[in-house]
Amino acid sequence: MTTAKILITGATGTIGTALAQQLSAQGVRFRAMVRTADEQAGKLRALPGAEIVIADFNDPRSIARALEGMEKAFLLTNSSAQAGQLQSDFVKMAAGSSVQHIVKLSQLHADPQSPVRFLRYHAEVEALIRSSGMDYTFLRPNLFMQGLLGFRETIIRQNKFFATAGSAPISIVDIRDIAAVAAAALTRPGHTNKIYNITGPESLTHTELAAQLSTAMGRSINYINVSDEDLQNALLQAGFPAWQAEGLLEDYAHYARGEAAAVSPAVQEITGHVPRSFSQFAVDYATLLS
Repeated sequence: MTTAKILITGATGTIGTALAQQLSAQGVRFRAMVRTADEQAGKLRALPGAEIVIADFNDPRSIARALEGMEKAFLLTNSSAQAGQLQSDFVKMAAGSSVQHIVKLSQLHADPQSPVRFLRYHAEVEALIRSSGMDYTFLRPNLFMQGLLGFRETIIRQNKFFATAGSAPISIVDIRDIAAVAAAALTRPGHTNKIYNITGPESLTHTELAAQLSTAMGRSINYINVSDEDLQNALLQAGFPAWQAEGLLEDYAHYARGEAAAVSPAVQEITGHVPRSFSQFAVDYATLLS
């Protein structure tokens, strides 16, 4: 097994977990940053090549320990009102450590002037990384296929899922392909100071997503386009913080304007395999939605 010195933040999330699994399968050693020694952290610890470090973005001393001896870092935090500041603080600490290269999970169309708050904060952190002197790779994925799992209960109980995307096509992407691009950027040459737009192989409307889910699951699943107010109320009732709920409405308005339809060749160019189709995602996750 190699001795690559890689830190994965956000290691217990969906992308972080997929990245850890792929690095382990490739024989790459890595350090996974977790907040608590919970069940998910235990699963990461069981992966060959994994080292677990308990640290919190709000605790600079723990971040310093996590960064010690690392040469590369994968930067990902939960989406929150504090995300931009927490990531910026991490970048500043990384710049004063042994880290030479940051691979940051950003978002398609990150822009400091965007009406979407998520796209603004990602752009601000990208700018800080550029000015830090460290090498960088910015991964800018489109809407995650696995985001539909957030509608798992309504899909199971009502055969429905809801959003405000209208009839706009979106080049939705599987997080397993995002993780594959991240693994390549962290372990292979040729990815320094690059920006990659990461999408699926085709652009689909939410109605088309529902049709493909229906085929995979053998029952009729329907997409319901709702008002901003209805979606916001549903998100708040589901426990989303107001800042994040409002940000998701901005995100979906961006999708509804048709601004996330373009298909990028990045996944195939970087990983050598065609990105997963939504129909394949639907088959792979059908049991979770049944």
